[in-house]
Amino acid sequence: MNQLFANLPTLMAAPSGTEGQSGSILPTLITFGLVFVIFYFLIIRPQNKQKKEKQKLIDALQKGDRVVTIGGLHGTVQSVKESEVVVKVDANTKITFDRNAIGSVKEATRPTKRAETEPVPADDVDTEDETEDES
Repeated sequence: MNQLFANLPTLMAAPSGTEGQSGSILPTLITFGLVFVIFYFLIIRPQNKQKKEKQKLIDALQKGDRVVTIGGLHGTVQSVKESEVVVKVDANTKITFDRNAIGSVKEATRPTKRAETEPVPADDVDTEDETEDES
């Protein structure tokens, strides 16, 4: 057992010839800078993007939206308050959640706009009789 650890101080010593040299810190700083840039583009930036999208989703909640909470509960938004959302789960069951507890919107309600149809002038309408007469 003593023989295993007998050469340990020799193995832990600094390599010969580097005792008086001072290395440049520039390559180390460049390496750390590159690692930070990689982390920024692979982790931090996409996470911030997802956070903004989630905040847009939460801000756009409306009555009637079908939602899924972060706990997996499916329901329909019954009412929206400043920091709370009441979700109707069943015919008789309503649960109040914090807005941040909404995980996703399955089906958003669209504001119903009545499509006003403009009357088409009679001059623009082609009939089959007119096309047959020209032939």
